[in-house]
Amino acid sequence: MDFSAENNKDREFLRKDFTPISTLLKRIRTSLITGEKTVVSDLALDGIIDFKKGTTFVYITIFQEGLKPLRWGSCRANLEETVNRDIEKIRAYERISQFKLDDNSKCRIMLEYVYDELSVKIDDITTKQIVPSRFEPGVTGIKIVLQGQSYLYMPTDAWVNSQMDLKSALNTILRKTYIKDMTGKISERIAILRKTPHQCYIIKSRTFITFKDNIVPLYRGNLLYQYTPEGIRYIAMEGADWTLKYQQEDGKFLYYYDAKEDNFVDHEHPTRPENDLYYNDLRHCGGIVTLIRAYQLTQDKKYLEGAKKALDFSVTLTAEHDYNGKKAGYIYYNKKSKLGGTGMILVAMMKYRNETGDKSYDEYIKMYTRHLLSRIYKTGELLGYYIHPQVQNGQPLVDMNDEERRATFSFYYPGEALLGLGLFVNYFEDDEELRQEVLEKGELALDWIIDERPKSYADLFTALPSDAWLMQSIEEWATIPHFRKQNYIDFVFGDAQTMIDHMYQKDDTPFLDYEGSFYYEYGDHFYPDGSRSEGLVGAYYLAKKIGNEEMAQHLLEGCRKAAQSQMLLFNTEINNFAHKNPDKSKGAIRFKATRQWVRVDSIQHVACFYFRLYFAEIGLQTK
Repeated sequence: MDFSAENNKDREFLRKDFTPISTLLKRIRTSLITGEKTVVSDLALDGIIDFKKGTTFVYITIFQEGLKPLRWGSCRANLEETVNRDIEKIRAYERISQFKLDDNSKCRIMLEYVYDELSVKIDDITTKQIVPSRFEPGVTGIKIVLQGQSYLYMPTDAWVNSQMDLKSALNTILRKTYIKDMTGKISERIAILRKTPHQCYIIKSRTFITFKDNIVPLYRGNLLYQYTPEGIRYIAMEGADWTLKYQQEDGKFLYYYDAKEDNFVDHEHPTRPENDLYYNDLRHCGGIVTLIRAYQLTQDKKYLEGAKKALDFSVTLTAEHDYNGKKAGYIYYNKKSKLGGTGMILVAMMKYRNETGDKSYDEYIKMYTRHLLSRIYKTGELLGYYIHPQVQNGQPLVDMNDEERRATFSFYYPGEALLGLGLFVNYFEDDEELRQEVLEKGELALDWIIDERPKSYADLFTALPSDAWLMQSIEEWATIPHFRKQNYIDFVFGDAQTMIDHMYQKDDTPFLDYEGSFYYEYGDHFYPDGSRSEGLVGAYYLAKKIGNEEMAQHLLEGCRKAAQSQMLLFNTEINNFAHKNPDKSKGAIRFKATRQWVRVDSIQHVACFYFRLYFAEIGLQTK
């Protein structure tokens, strides 16, 4: 399917002069205040709003911090009658008096209108195949005509309601109909709709929102960005500042924030009480690394102070065991001891030590290193857990059978552990005996993970690689010439190329903002993925380290494309209009395109990728 024509239409549209829309929105604001009719007929709207009776539904929404939006949509005989009907209905809401309509810095107005519709059967709607009947959250919507009444899920409803699936879209429509009273189960409501006579349409819209004295055209309810080094620098710094701003006194970071609801209810742990919200020790360490990266760029010690406070929290999670007659330490949290948990605290401590010269954590560094060595199996396999509540009754996993090793397998944890060990062997010079053991066992582990893991766990590999941490660890180990083994290097460049091959490109992207983002199978909803991109930029640094300039430039271009796709995850004062507390959400980085969820790692991965990419752009070398 050729998407270039449709995408070019969208690009051309977004380059238009929208002065008439700006005038229209100003008139709408005045009419919302005064009740006077809005005049539309004198505006040069041809080519912007080409009104079609029965098709061009127009929605007006007003947003203000702390208030639930007011919204109305209609389709009358012409555009002027339609706009004025919307204004009339919005003014009829009792809550209209709560909105400061005369202050365009507080109350924002969104205008959205349908410009195209396609009749489809509801069973033909898909979210996977790139076909005209595809439902694409934020870009396309759905219209259902039931008993002669039209019910619309506008494309921006995905953004405003923090949704990204077809089931939620259909339920949002059905909650407006009599079907909602027949059952409370979404699946049953949809089943009733299927059996009920109706018409169904996939719709497309154009959207504008006010921003102070200006208006902004939206795509997927969001902004479209162009990559620049200074642009990603700004986002990375804002993400680091947001992380630091909401750090708690005990050193923990704000783990999760739902910007739509202005609360901290984690979608993966929705039943946790407010005084015992879920927290994750690995993602905590990622927050530390983010602050250290911010320090590397700015030399502002406030980031190191935050990092130290967070390190001190991790220290409190440390438990000990014996390893060859010496103390070994591991992170124990949430009734688990994950290989990656100890690996990540070692990464964070080594990076902190490198920047500060502070050796006060050296005993912990050695303890964590010994623990990681203890988890290297005789074959070289790094074992994913030391304690797991569902394996061996939660006892330390000293001896594990093949089934238990497979049950606790992780793609992420070994790479995190090997990165920590690589940093230790390269920069910790105060225990040569331990360093030599890391060199020996580290090579055994790297050999196994590169040569044997693809055989032992072949069925667990996916089309889109998941080994970004391992890619970074090999980059670190390659500081030592002996570890520049061709099979290690081939693995990193191979995974990097596979990532690029599974990246939407300008000539095959089905939607404008997909370009540079990842997919498992072509047609997947896009993954603007900072985590994998950290592996991609690690591959770039490896190419530079071994002097392969041609590969480095190829990978750098891939990084730039990936970086552009992730810019749409950034919360700005322009695009956070649907958030209950825009001041709080500003500067954070979400981890989904239309979901308004922020998690400490959604910031960490994008920010750290951006920091390293920016360092590459300006030629700054960091550890």
